[in-house]
Amino acid sequence: MIRPHTAAFLVIDMQHGFVDPSSSLCVAGAAATVPACSRALDKARELGMPVFHIVREYAEDGSDVEATRRADWIAGGKPLSRACASPRSLAEVEPLAPQGSDRVIVKPRFSAFFGTQLDLVLRRMGVGTVVLTGTTTPNCIRTTCYDALSLDYNVAIVEDCTSSRSPQVQAASIEDMRCVGAHILSCEEFCERGLADMPDIVAEARAACHVGAEGLR
Repeated sequence: MIRPHTAAFLVIDMQHGFVDPSSSLCVAGAAATVPACSRALDKARELGMPVFHIVREYAEDGSDVEATRRADWIAGGKPLSRACASPRSLAEVEPLAPQGSDRVIVKPRFSAFFGTQLDLVLRRMGVGTVVLTGTTTPNCIRTTCYDALSLDYNVAIVEDCTSSRSPQVQAASIEDMRCVGAHILSCEEFCERGLADMPDIVAEARAACHVGAEGLR
C-alpha cells in the first residue's frame, strides 16, 4: 500500500488557455474532466497528499514556445502568456486553483520533470509515487509518466481526470501507459480507496536488489 504522505498529486496544465473553447490551444476533452479533477483533488488534500500544480507560462515574445507550436501560438493570440488578450489564460480553472500549502511549478515543455526542480523537491519530501491528472494525456501526462518511471517513481493515472483531443487517442495513450507499468484507476476508485490497492513496485524492486546484493557477500 502507498502511504498518502509519500505520494504527490499533480494537476497538469488545467489552465484556461488549455481548457476554454475560445483558446487556440484548447484541448477538446479537458473541460469535461474538471468536475472529476476537482473531486480527486479534494480527496488528495483530505488524505494529506502534497499537491503540485504544474503549469505553463510562455514568454511574451514567444522565445520559449515549442518551435512546432509557435506559428499557431502567435496566430491564436499568444495564449498562456502575459501578452494574451484574455486575462485568465494563465490561470487554472477555478475549482482547481492552488490552496494553502499547494506548490506551483512552471514547466517549459511537456513533461513536468523536464527543466524543473520537481524531482529534487519530491525526493527532499520523501515522495516515491506521483498521481497524475490534467491534460493532455498523449503529451504532458504521458511524458511526465515516462519520465517518472525512468526516475524510479511509482506512477498512478486517474484516467477520467485526464483528457485528449479524441476518445481514440485517450484510450490508446492510457493503454500504453498501463502496459509500461503505470497504475490506472478511476476517480471513483481514487476517492473511495485512495492508493490502497496500488502496489509499491519501486520498494519491491529495491528490496529485491538488496536481497540479491546480500547474497553476493
